[in-house]
Order: sequence, then C-alpha cells, then structure tokens
Amino acid sequence: MNSSRPPAVAGLFYPDSPAELAGGVRALLAATHAREGGPHPKALIVPHAGYVYSGPVAASGYARLAPMAGRIRRVVLLGPVHRVPVRGLALPQARAFATPLGEVMLDTEAMAALADLPQVTVSAAAHAREHSLEVHLPFLQTVLGEFRLLPLVVGDAGREEVAEVLARVWGGPETLIVISSDLSHFLPYEAARRTDNETVRHILDLHADIDHGEACGATPVNGLLAFAGRRALTAELLDLRNSGDTAGDRSRVVGYAAIAFYEAER
Repeated sequence: MNSSRPPAVAGLFYPDSPAELAGGVRALLAATHAREGGPHPKALIVPHAGYVYSGPVAASGYARLAPMAGRIRRVVLLGPVHRVPVRGLALPQARAFATPLGEVMLDTEAMAALADLPQVTVSAAAHAREHSLEVHLPFLQTVLGEFRLLPLVVGDAGREEVAEVLARVWGGPETLIVISSDLSHFLPYEAARRTDNETVRHILDLHADIDHGEACGATPVNGLLAFAGRRALTAELLDLRNSGDTAGDRSRVVGYAAIAFYEAER
C-alpha cells in the first residue's frame, strides 16, 4: 500500500498555499450563516467544482457539521470518476490522502470490510488525478479536525451496488456519508435553474432516478437515495445555485446544490 496520495488539484481547484487555503475555507464557512441547533446531518450531497464556483454552496453543507466536530470519527466519501474508467467502486492504494492542510488517514478497517464485495475494487490510477473527492478534504479538515476517511470513486455501477456498500459502512453517529456531485452542465442560466430545481425536487423526495445529465454524480446519488428511502431519512435543501450566480457567465453554467439528510430520532 502506498504511503500517501498527494494532492492533485491544489493550485487549480483551490489554493495550494496552506495559509490561503485555510483562510479561504474559513471565510466560505463563515459566510453561510448556518442555523444553530436542529438535527445533525447523517449524509450530505455537496458539489466538487473549483472553490470560486461551487465553494460557497459546498460550505453551506459543511457549516452544518461544526457541532459534530469530535463526534464524527469516520467520513465515507463517494464521488464520480472523471479521468479513469472504473467498473463498480474503487478504493485507493494509500494509507492517507494529503492536502496543503495536512494528511487525512484512511480507515483501513472499513476498507477491509468491503473487500469481499464484488463491485469494490482497488485502483491507484482512478484516484491519482481525481478531483471529485479531493476538493472536499480541506472543508472536512477545517470543520471536523481529526477523522478517518473511506474514499471511493464510483464508475460503472448500479444504484443497488452503491447502496450495498453504504449499508456495510453506514455506522452510527460517528460516521458521516458525503456524496460528491454537481448538477446540470453547460446549459443557459434559466434552463439550468429549471432543470436543477426539478432534479432537487426528485432528490428531496428520495426518488433514486437521477440521470447523468441532471447530476454528474448520479450513480452515487442514486445509491444514497435508494438506501435513504429504506432508512426513512428526511432531506433538506441547504443551497442551490449555479456558476452564473457565483463566478461565471450565464451563457453556459454548471449547477450546484447542498442537501442534508437526517435520520429519525431513535
């Protein structure tokens, strides 16, 4: 097992200076005005573009985790592959993931617990340049402090294959599930707003029928939605914007949402 996966998109998707990155993440979190009190999220769907585009939306999800620092000890992070094709879901060959803010140790026990599932493979190549997981780590490091990470990139898989993995590592209040996904891509501003509003409506209703034109992470999103329905989770929209609202022009935009999922009080 390799020692540590180095950051691949520092300086591209987010600052590579530790001080600039730490200050930028704190500023994004502070700008969200997250409510105090209320239930704690068990799962989040958050976007994975460059921080200038999707950072404010992602922050609206991560700000909800502040009261859970010290309580969450494991983060299960799933995102779609963009560079290397994968059949099923792939774990990395590493003991840690590094960012400019330091290393996040991997949960090797949880990784071993998935080893017998036929849809779970190991691929260093699939993780090496993938941004869909990496961009979330500085937010998680800032909000949670120390935790262990279970990172899975998701390729050609069915929603039930994803749901089976989630069921295996769902855990209790010590475990957070994070699904990385943007919404529509490169539509004109108003068309994107209509499409993304409809997609979010399906997600809030736990309809596991999202397609890849509606969300690039549709496969892990649908896996979460399928499992969330069985667990009777409730969903809440925290933020919905697109790149035309944050940092881009409005002729071709990418949509972003932050959605929290809550377990019923037991």
